[in-house]
Amino acid sequence: MTLTTMLTPNATPTMSSREIATLTGSSHDNVLKTIRALVKKGLVSGNETPYVHPQNGQTYQEFSLDYRNTMVVVSGYSVELRARIIDRWMELEAAPATPAIPQTYAAALLEAGRLAEENEKLAAASAAAEDRAKLSERYLAIAVPKAVALDRISTSDGSYGLQEAAKILQVGPKAFVQWLRANRWIYKRPGSTNNLGYQDKINAGYLWHKVSTYENSSGETKTRDDVKILPKGIARLAREVPGAALDSDLSPVPVASDATANFRAHPEPAS
Repeated sequence: MTLTTMLTPNATPTMSSREIATLTGSSHDNVLKTIRALVKKGLVSGNETPYVHPQNGQTYQEFSLDYRNTMVVVSGYSVELRARIIDRWMELEAAPATPAIPQTYAAALLEAGRLAEENEKLAAASAAAEDRAKLSERYLAIAVPKAVALDRISTSDGSYGLQEAAKILQVGPKAFVQWLRANRWIYKRPGSTNNLGYQDKINAGYLWHKVSTYENSSGETKTRDDVKILPKGIARLAREVPGAALDSDLSPVPVASDATANFRAHPEPAS
């Protein structure tokens, strides 16, 4: 018997014209004539392929047909002969597919080339996976320390002036203050030089107002509001301010002695 399967994953089994001849008791030449005539009419699809006869070593032609084309070829045969073909196909489909051994040097070269191509694809896939793993390692090397720094700041107890916050975030103080104003974090009252925080940022725990006293040039005691950025605000700004960055070894700033100063809400300018 010469029933074979193609050498590809999930291969579709095929039946050779030589096996059809054996099962039906016909000569191989007659089976070839029938197949060639049906191919010429466009009723059967298949290519003639060479095979080497195991006994005399000579090369002959044969067809390898799938189930549909096999059934068309034997449609003119008796019911008994068609039953033999069907039974053989049922055996083939029930059995695990096993690769056929190449019967010619040319077939062996084709199979070797196919296997080499598969190995190259596997190697490329493995290299791609390795590259992805390296990229992940690099990302973690950058992202984890930054996340740790953000966590340290978010859970610390300090508060920061605008200049201090700019240094922590490694951005220019002037550009930082401009960004805060443009993005509704801070504002100034008309005629005032003091920055105030928007109430929604205060309520969110990002900002607070430190109330402090000082003596002017005339010796008078005055009070003023200084907006401060809380640790939670620093963590938020580190994610939003363009160019902001945090050192991975950033340590919390100690609590200021006046950290319990009152929060104060101020009327905000109309949007």
